[in-house]
Amino acid sequence: MKSILLVDDDYELGELLTEYLSMEGFQLTVVHDGKAGLKAAQDGQYDLLLLDVMLPGMNGFEVLRVLRETSSMPVIMLTARGESVDRVLGLEHGADDYIPKPYHHHELVARIKALFRRIDLSTDGNAVAESEELTVDDIVVHINKRLVTRNGEEISLTGAEYGVLECLMRRAGELVDKDTLSMAALGRPLMAYDRSIDMHVSNLRKKLGDRQGNAEWIKTVRSRGYMLVP
Repeated sequence: MKSILLVDDDYELGELLTEYLSMEGFQLTVVHDGKAGLKAAQDGQYDLLLLDVMLPGMNGFEVLRVLRETSSMPVIMLTARGESVDRVLGLEHGADDYIPKPYHHHELVARIKALFRRIDLSTDGNAVAESEELTVDDIVVHINKRLVTRNGEEISLTGAEYGVLECLMRRAGELVDKDTLSMAALGRPLMAYDRSIDMHVSNLRKKLGDRQGNAEWIKTVRSRGYMLVP
């Protein structure tokens, strides 16, 4: 049974989701303030974090920022509908995905299952190719360890960022459309007006750093997708 941590100050919502997610086969723990939520997330006993933005004590962005210093656990941000800036900030701080409030419980479960499906598929693939490595210039993706290095130094990536990079590395020099990248990173097709993949690529560019000769690592093909430049 997958274990999920919900950090949200809505007590009634916490009770409803606890009951609803248990019927879907998930075990939910609810924490109602940011500082306690961060401590619980750092304990490392949960498979996924559902994180609200507006929290007492410590807001969701700050919780995520501190968590990402030591953990790459999957995170879905719960943002206010219409507040696109919250979604962008959540992704910039390292969230894997977001879902705007108010949301239907079926939609939340679909997002959760999609993220777990992506993680499970990655794990199954790693067992088959224990020693596989993908290399482009001085960047190496160690498939079995889900580890990325540049010049031998580890680059810390979230699960979604890793999914995007592995997909691009496997098809280096080819255009990869955003739907394909979304399936690789989030386990779901891209939604209308969804900027998740754009933000994950932006974060990747920052983390990969400058390339020799000021060449770009990832090329944007407007309105179509992205290409890792070999």
